Amino acid sequence: MRPRAKGSRQRPRKKRTGSRHRGTPNAPRRPGRARIAFSAFPEVDIVSDLAPPAHFIKNAIDEDLAAGRYRQVVTRFPPEPNGYLHFGHAKSIVLNFGLARLYGGRCHMRFDDTNPTTESMDYVEAILEAVRWLGYDWGEHLYFASDYFETMYRCAEALIERGLAYVDSLPPEEIRALRGTLTEPGRDSPYRNRSIEENLALFRRMRAGEFPDGAHVLRAKIDMASPNLNLRDPILYRIRHVSHYRTGNAWCLYPTYTYAHPIEDAIEGITHSLCTLEFEDQRPFYEWLLEALAEAGVFSRPLPRQIEFARLNLEYVVLSKRKLIQLVEERHVAGWDDPRLPTLAGGRRRGYTPEGFRLFCERIGVSKADGWIGYEVLEQAMRDHLNEAAERRIAVLDPLELVIDDFPEGHVEWCEAPNHPLDPERGKRRIPFTRRLWIERGDFMETPVKGFHRLTPGATVRLRYGYVIECTGCDKDESGRVVRVHARHFPDSKSGTPGADRYKTKGNCHWLSCDHAIEAEIRHYDRLFRHPRPGTEPGPDGAPRSFLEDLNPESLRCYRAFVEPDAAQVPPETRFQFERHGYFVADRYDHRPETPVFNLTVGLKDTWGKIQR
Repeated sequence: MRPRAKGSRQRPRKKRTGSRHRGTPNAPRRPGRARIAFSAFPEVDIVSDLAPPAHFIKNAIDEDLAAGRYRQVVTRFPPEPNGYLHFGHAKSIVLNFGLARLYGGRCHMRFDDTNPTTESMDYVEAILEAVRWLGYDWGEHLYFASDYFETMYRCAEALIERGLAYVDSLPPEEIRALRGTLTEPGRDSPYRNRSIEENLALFRRMRAGEFPDGAHVLRAKIDMASPNLNLRDPILYRIRHVSHYRTGNAWCLYPTYTYAHPIEDAIEGITHSLCTLEFEDQRPFYEWLLEALAEAGVFSRPLPRQIEFARLNLEYVVLSKRKLIQLVEERHVAGWDDPRLPTLAGGRRRGYTPEGFRLFCERIGVSKADGWIGYEVLEQAMRDHLNEAAERRIAVLDPLELVIDDFPEGHVEWCEAPNHPLDPERGKRRIPFTRRLWIERGDFMETPVKGFHRLTPGATVRLRYGYVIECTGCDKDESGRVVRVHARHFPDSKSGTPGADRYKTKGNCHWLSCDHAIEAEIRHYDRLFRHPRPGTEPGPDGAPRSFLEDLNPESLRCYRAFVEPDAAQVPPETRFQFERHGYFVADRYDHRPETPVFNLTVGLKDTWGKIQR
């Protein structure tokens, strides 16, 4: 053990136990925190001290390549254009595009647009923008399921011709009744044994628009007694006289997602179709369908391989698209890009970064087991990136006037502050110091409590980057509220000047010149829900309660504050650390130099986690 220097203090080291990241049981342990490297390639900004961690999907791909099953890894990200992407999609995007890049393959951007009643080009454009923002590019490989409608139709006819599909004319409720349950087998439809010729004729008339919605469906003919309900003659096509946002009225017959997805994978030559665990029970049908079409000569082998992984379950949010739509349509939030909403558009407007999302995905890893991730893990990933990326500025969020009585009226001193304490190459900026200053109201206490080391009558503090001052008193209004603080300064104590370090103070306050600071709107965003798992606890009567009952009424607070002049003169989406407060971003839409608006991205510390612990 090395001897310590004379007069130095040495604190005993605390023994570290458990995982570094609370709530991430599958996160690999690391010898040191991740380094953030900035490069021209956004998809590889996040660099850790270790090689990319192995997981079961990577192991499966390694085995496939070693066995010669595939020559090149081809993945896909296949959202439905019926809403905005949420944080759970970020995990899938990073996984699919990341694996393709790792193996020198490609990842397709594909829209599974088989449901014309809920889809639109607006959603398509929003999804493409979000994926690009995360740092990924699909090049020429942009596809739509609707591009394959004709091929899917021909695949259906091939199944009919092989006796593997039939037209069922039962009403939907009777089809559901005959499907059976988890403990009882299903029963055959009376139309199951229609001839191939009759099925083909009916199916072609369905395409021609001769029947109303719900008159017939096309079903696969597999096994109504199968213990897997997904193999009990699943529906492949429905009649819907609805205009499609891309194909217009060319079709009135639309494939189900379950039927369309494997065909899309096969058409595009996808090697590894990565899905979340809710599709695990669908894998037998996925494989049955592709094998049947391969035997019919429609597709050649090797066929795509479906692999499932655990979806993202994140505390204090809802990631159900149905619930997100409800929050937007019922105006509990201000739209799909509301910074409280766990959409990528909302995260972007809040100031979350693509690098932070990728770091988060690296930390939580890829698992086959479902689990809950603490929201603080996402917040810490954002802090770690923003700590490296965001320049520092000063903001006074709850202003109280401080008058330096012995400082000349109208005189301006210029103080220097580093733009980034961890990166001297970013240089310094000049901050004006004048007689009248704004300080935080919480930095003054007329009657101090134990442990308070800031402004109080008779106490000295250092104004950060400026002078040491001694508080001499305060002014109050008629109600007794402090409206102004008075102090005197020590002229030879200016930071950075010779001899200034001989002044020793316990307190350090930040400040802004009243004559130069710019008034700004601060939007303090907090978690949208008060409960870590919204809607999961029963109500007072024991009945299930709505997730809306767990909404946090304090999720948004707006107030007026003051910021440095050059902090206001920045373009939207510029990020800063406002010293002592947290990380903020100039609002993407509302920020103007003359009327600046800053959104709280994340605080400097995990206050929610501390409260919960």
